[in-house]
Amino acid sequence: MSIFEWLNNQLLKMDWLSNSVAYLVEDVFGLNVNEPVGGSIYFFIYDVIKIFILLSVLIFIICYIQSYFPPERTKKILGRFNGFTANILSALLGTVTPFCSCSSIPLFIGFTSAGLPIGVTFSFLISSPLVDIASVILLASIFNWKIAFAYVIVGLVLAVLGGTIMSKLKLEKYIEPFVFNNKMVDVDPVGLTAHERVGFSREQVTDIIKKVWLYIFIGVGIGAAIHNWIPESVISAVLGQDKWYSVLLATIVGIPMYADIFGTLPIAEALVGKGVGIGTALAFMMAVTALSLPSIIMLKTVVKPRLLAIFVVIVSIGILIIGYIFNIFSHLFL
Repeated sequence: MSIFEWLNNQLLKMDWLSNSVAYLVEDVFGLNVNEPVGGSIYFFIYDVIKIFILLSVLIFIICYIQSYFPPERTKKILGRFNGFTANILSALLGTVTPFCSCSSIPLFIGFTSAGLPIGVTFSFLISSPLVDIASVILLASIFNWKIAFAYVIVGLVLAVLGGTIMSKLKLEKYIEPFVFNNKMVDVDPVGLTAHERVGFSREQVTDIIKKVWLYIFIGVGIGAAIHNWIPESVISAVLGQDKWYSVLLATIVGIPMYADIFGTLPIAEALVGKGVGIGTALAFMMAVTALSLPSIIMLKTVVKPRLLAIFVVIVSIGILIIGYIFNIFSHLFL
């Protein structure tokens, strides 16, 4: 085993934690992890602890870096670029913001009111909840690095192309007028000391954990149920990789739901373990995080119905294409 594999197994997959939880369930609780009850308890404890450890460490690091790039500075950086380049940079900046789709909308308002092109702000809005560093690391810890990197690429492509299409359609007139009057304060960011940045990062970790802990518990609970109680034959009959409609159905089911990507990962893990195509599982994740009903309702307050419908259609089509591509070439990732 190479050093990289050892580090990956111990730091990301946390084999030490897996062994400890297995010992707890079997030797302390007296249950068999290969049976439904013991397996569910093992899955729940292991995934919850692993996700919270990784999430806390990664969010702290990301927020420490992000303390150097407040909205005012980000707006200035984006304002220096135009066209396709601006969309690419906006999508990339979205990857370093550990926000759900609802949390990204205030920044979307700020960027739009600051005069940034609508396509640039939508590239950020798509990318921010869909692809962030923390979710990529967690994705690698659950599946593998090939899937994680491929997910980043397709997520960024969706954000860039989606924003570019919306720029070409000239949809500014479908943004509510009050957005343009909600000016972002244009000031230089106040210099922070290293101690203050640590404090800021710690506060952000606490704040984000408070927002997502329930979705993580629910997601892991659903994942444990799927993994240990629902027969593989039942799931394959509905969402099996041989079903042409599986990606479409997963996307439709995911849109009305609301959960952070950290809560959907355990569900995707359990689905893939039951024979569901990786593209179907990723389509479900992307629909939940990028097109959740609460985020659409929030977006409805700042854009008019026609723009909202165009946004949903563009992102939905992108998710479907990505899902089917992943399923077709699944042998390259698993």
